[in-house]
Amino acid sequence: MAYDPGALDTALAAAVGNDPSLIAELRRAFLESAERQRDLLSRARCDANWRAAAWRLKGIAASFGAVRLMDAAEQASCSVPGDPAVFRRIDAALASFDC
Repeated sequence: MAYDPGALDTALAAAVGNDPSLIAELRRAFLESAERQRDLLSRARCDANWRAAAWRLKGIAASFGAVRLMDAAEQASCSVPGDPAVFRRIDAALASFDC
């Protein structure tokens, strides 16, 4: 399923109303949280830390309906720490929010 970059803003507007500054603030919080988990993945050296960061990333993505990011996080939870294919997928999903 492809991600529509406007879907995040639509979901946020549905949750908080039509307040552009609040939507922008929540969007930033979402991205910062997702990027923090991506950073934790990059520093994970054992399976347990890797999976924990992947699951947290998946939960963040699910909370906002970010299907592409959720799928990438699921792939991460099933792979080995440091898998470059996982990072490419997560980075591409995160980049789609920079529109």
